[in-house]
Amino acid sequence: MIKEPMNLFDSTTIPILQEVVTFAEARHTLLAGNIANLDTPGYKARDFSVDDFQQRLAKAITQGRQPNDSRSPGEAGYQPSAALAGVAKNSTAILRHDQCDVNLEQQVSEMVKNQLQHNTALAIMVNQFHQLETAISGRV
Repeated sequence: MIKEPMNLFDSTTIPILQEVVTFAEARHTLLAGNIANLDTPGYKARDFSVDDFQQRLAKAITQGRQPNDSRSPGEAGYQPSAALAGVAKNSTAILRHDQCDVNLEQQVSEMVKNQLQHNTALAIMVNQFHQLETAISGRV
C-alpha cells in the first residue's frame, strides 16, 4: 500500500481560507449583478446564503477534513457553480412598482461586509505563507 505524501498546506488554515476567499469572490459577483440590474423591471435580487456556507465550513473543520475533500457540493467545499442552483432570494427588500426588489443600500452594505471578509481571509493567508516561508528558510 502506497501512502500519499502529506501536502504542506494541509497542516495550515490555508485551504479553509481559500474556501472563504472563493466564496467571497463568487458572492461579490452576484451582489454586483444585483446592483447592475437595479433598473431592470422584474429582476429579483440574488445572494448566496452566508449562514449555510459558514455551517458547511464549520462542519468540515470539526470533522477534521479539508473543505475541498468532499465530492458533494452540499456537504463541504464551496462550489460556486453548484451553489448557483441554490441562490437565495432576498426577501427583505422593498418590491417596487416595476417588480424589481433590488435595494441599493442593502446591496452596497452586503458588498462592504463581503469585501471585509475577503480582505481578512487574504491577510491571514498572507501571514500563513510568511510563516511557512520562515519555517522553510530557517530564518527568524
